[in-house]
Order: sequence, then C-alpha cells, then structure tokens
Amino acid sequence: MTKAGAERLRAELERLKSVERPRIIAAIAEARAHGDLSENAEYHAAREQQSFLEGRIKELESGLSHAEIIDVSRLNPGGRVVFGATVELEDENGGDGIVYQIVGDLEADIKHGRIAVSSPIARALIGKSEGDSFEFDAPGGKRCYDIVGVRYDA
Repeated sequence: MTKAGAERLRAELERLKSVERPRIIAAIAEARAHGDLSENAEYHAAREQQSFLEGRIKELESGLSHAEIIDVSRLNPGGRVVFGATVELEDENGGDGIVYQIVGDLEADIKHGRIAVSSPIARALIGKSEGDSFEFDAPGGKRCYDIVGVRYDA
C-alpha cells in the first residue's frame, strides 16, 4: 500500500468511526422509538446501513493492519513501471491520454486515477519503461497504449 493511500484509508476509518457510526446509532434509536419493529422500514434501513458500515470498518482495519507501506517518493527503479508509479499513457489508436497510479487493491479508485496492482492494465504495465508500447485484454477487447511518462511522486 502506498503511504498516501494508507493515510487516506486511516482518515476514512476515523470518519466512519467518529461520524458515521454515531449517526447510524442515533437513526436506529429514533426508528426504534416509533414502535413496532417488524413493520418499521426506517429501522430496517438503518440496521442495513449499520451492517455495511461495520463491514467497511472491519475491511479497513484488517487491510491497514496487514499492509506493507511503501513510500513511493523514495523509489528509484530506473524509469521502470513498478508498484506506486504514476504512469502517463496515450492510446495508440489516437485516443486521449490518461494518467494512472498503480496502488494496492484496497486503495484503488478509478475516479481518481488509482488502479489496483492486480488489474489487467497494471499487470501489463509492470516492468515496462517510458517509450514502451503494450497491449492488454480489456473487457471491451484488446487495447494498445504507449507509455509517455513514468514518475514516482507521492
């Protein structure tokens, strides 16, 4: 796991424990005050939220306790793509350029350009260097990219 990813996950864990958990407990107590629980949709929805929340808390606690933290800024792999690298790609078929950082599975977030090291594109990227081309099997078929840049910033 990257150092920045671990910090983001610790912040999420703290927010879940200190803000979300008390909010859901209050919602359960309020719904319980409405009477009959067997037909109380608010109560059942709050209990379901609590179940999801507790599952996420356990997932984060377990992931953080077993994680090996890697400071990406201290890496020096000689321009090769490794775990933690930020890679700038350009589609060989004239598509737009994209930037991804290769991170651990728990910290992956495609909306923010962080892809899991176990994803097909990350597995195809590992070991390549700036200027290389590569091909990988995407859900929509084979995709070809050129590696425009590789950097190792946090």
